Amino acid sequence: MKVKIINKSAFPVPAYATDMSAGMDLKADLQEPVELAPLQRAMIPTGLYIALPEGTEAQIRPRSGLAAKHGITVLNSPGTIDADYRGEIRVILVNLSDTTFVINPGERIAQMVIARYEKAEWEETDTLDATERGEGGFGSTGK
Repeated sequence: MKVKIINKSAFPVPAYATDMSAGMDLKADLQEPVELAPLQRAMIPTGLYIALPEGTEAQIRPRSGLAAKHGITVLNSPGTIDADYRGEIRVILVNLSDTTFVINPGERIAQMVIARYEKAEWEETDTLDATERGEGGFGSTGK
């Protein structure tokens, strides 16, 4: 799939790390480091602008290494970039650790996955098909 991109950052466009990678790392387009205190959040610019094909979205997800090692995650995970959005891609990071974390210029802060989706067309009804699970939720299948 071809996706148009404008790169106003000082870094190369995102790329897949391996042939089977689903996501591409996004880098912080910063002039100077940003400190994230415990429980603080910040919107970090990437310098990237994209035009997705209709019927696709870009999902912004946490990087597992930042989450596991430092408690840094994407606050609205996954963030969704709609196909008609033309503004800069920015990532809302939050520090869930008990120590300050420094985000440096060019640091890999999140990953972006491009995905197709389908639109739902609601069909109102008075009943739903019966299933084995029924109304069980919130851990009800882990008996």
